Amino acid sequence: MGTELTKRSLVELAVERMRERILQGDWHVGQRLPTEPELALQLGISRNTVREAMRVLAFAGLVEIRQGDGSYLRTCHDPLQAVQALARCTLEQARETRHILETEAIGLAALRHTEEDLQALREALDGSAAHFHGDVDAYVSCDLVFHQRLIDAAHNPALSELYRYFSGVVAAALQHNMQSAPRSQATFDLHGQILDAIEQRDPQRAKALSRALIES
Repeated sequence: MGTELTKRSLVELAVERMRERILQGDWHVGQRLPTEPELALQLGISRNTVREAMRVLAFAGLVEIRQGDGSYLRTCHDPLQAVQALARCTLEQARETRHILETEAIGLAALRHTEEDLQALREALDGSAAHFHGDVDAYVSCDLVFHQRLIDAAHNPALSELYRYFSGVVAAALQHNMQSAPRSQATFDLHGQILDAIEQRDPQRAKALSRALIES
């Protein structure tokens, strides 16, 4: 147990030192990082600890490990900070962000969707309908799948990835709304109307319905 704790704390220390160097600008985006032996010497730790720390940074999205080629810096901005900023936003800030991100993406989805997107959206909406009168957490999980598929139908990977980061905030807002007010069938019906507008390739109607849903 003690050995495991010591090993974990060494890895955490290595991760912290490497994060500091990244944030200080010691390495540039796209730059190949020093090798594990070089980093071990620079940081005064073992190669195994460096290897574990690099895996943590890769999982966090800061570093890309290319097999047989080394590790490269993907970004100087820690995605964890973005997630933490999202978690701290107020319900009103979440609503503003949804208007900017979700409504515009839904407009694009109306123009770019495929038949496969429509099928996936119908399936997700059926899942939401099955849980609408049941457990709040189960309904919110299904509803998030529907919303993510709406954004994915815009076929813009950057928007899809941003929404994945943001979905935790959406979930919290949905849970708050459902626990603080009676469930509204009219609000739920807006989802189906959005899907209809997307299927009809009517971006203006889809966006107007999306705005109504966010404000509901």
